[in-house]
Amino acid sequence: MADTEDTLERRIRAGDREAVAEYVESRRAQLRVYVDRNMSAALRQKVDADDLIQEVMLSCVSSVDQIDLVNRDLFGWICQVAQRRIVDAGRKFTGAQKRDAKREVSANAGGSGDEQQGLINLLVASITSPSRAFSRNQREFRLLAAMDQLAEESRDALRMRYVESLPTKEIAKRIGKTDGAVRVMLTRSLKKLGDLLKDSEEDPPN
Repeated sequence: MADTEDTLERRIRAGDREAVAEYVESRRAQLRVYVDRNMSAALRQKVDADDLIQEVMLSCVSSVDQIDLVNRDLFGWICQVAQRRIVDAGRKFTGAQKRDAKREVSANAGGSGDEQQGLINLLVASITSPSRAFSRNQREFRLLAAMDQLAEESRDALRMRYVESLPTKEIAKRIGKTDGAVRVMLTRSLKKLGDLLKDSEEDPPN
């Protein structure tokens, strides 16, 4: 006969690993709702919720005897573990997107791959922390000035691709262009930024 939830909770608080697995299974439906609610639509397409719940269960099982759970809500604890797994999965997914974006630029742009990747890194740093560009890196300030010379649509496309890590197909939907047109726009915008930045460094303002 299966233990009641109260009995399972007592066993878990005593460090019983098998009880953790039983408890997670008994609350799988509620945990699935929590996971689905906290995963982005893009992440749900890449990560299977059931696989993530399995990782959560294994993590809880392995750590239950190392955590003081006497006065903690057990389901809340499990949800916290799930949230950390969701965040980790999101970072992994975003990192993969950024690597894909850099490979895309290297393949499509006219300049060398290292130069293009350096420009993307500078672009991301400038957009995400513009207030620090003055003190941190003069090149970032110059890049922000160069960005102002691009069309607003080009600036938005660069931000969505390299800061938000959106795929070009999603950007195309948002700005009303084809995927191919967006790719061309990104390539040309990066090249123009590189040229403007080079010009500003060769001929600095008085």
